[in-house]
Amino acid sequence: MRKNALANRERILTAAETVFGASGELGSTEDVADRAGVGIATVFRHFPTKDALIEATLVRQFDRLGERAARFAADLDPEAAVRELIGALIEGSSTKLTLISLVGEDGQYPAAVEEATGRVQEVIGEVLGRARDAGVVAADVTVEEFFVLVRGLGQAAATMPAAAMTTDRAVELVVRGLAPAQARGDRDGAQR
Repeated sequence: MRKNALANRERILTAAETVFGASGELGSTEDVADRAGVGIATVFRHFPTKDALIEATLVRQFDRLGERAARFAADLDPEAAVRELIGALIEGSSTKLTLISLVGEDGQYPAAVEEATGRVQEVIGEVLGRARDAGVVAADVTVEEFFVLVRGLGQAAATMPAAAMTTDRAVELVVRGLAPAQARGDRDGAQR
């Protein structure tokens, strides 16, 4: 793909994230084109249907999340990586939840979305594995359980936005809850 075409595609996906994240199903490809500063024909050249555009937007969001999680694993100590990962998962939860609601039918998602989700889960598994090895996360915590906890926090943040301090405290409580029982006892004692 030419450099100009790649730049247009990126602008379209960024615009789509904003438009569909805010307006859901009511967002239009025309709104996306306007926001991206391209013609509607350019949008359809990259994405032949609105559904294809929404799907690509969601896949891009998952891929960016996976890249961030990989950086956390590489650059941060295991506990900080888990904390930052939870924050990153919560950060775009409103948009992500809206996009997911637009691509799934009866719990079934397009193959590209399933693959992107799998890639993110794999990287999250690596972050959790490092945290388990370091004694920061209990040995029996699974990626699926982690997702349930964080999804709940993300949905709460999306539907009932709270002050940053409250969200930070909620993240801290989740991190503490993920710790092995011995570590939780040590932390609780240190908090008193």
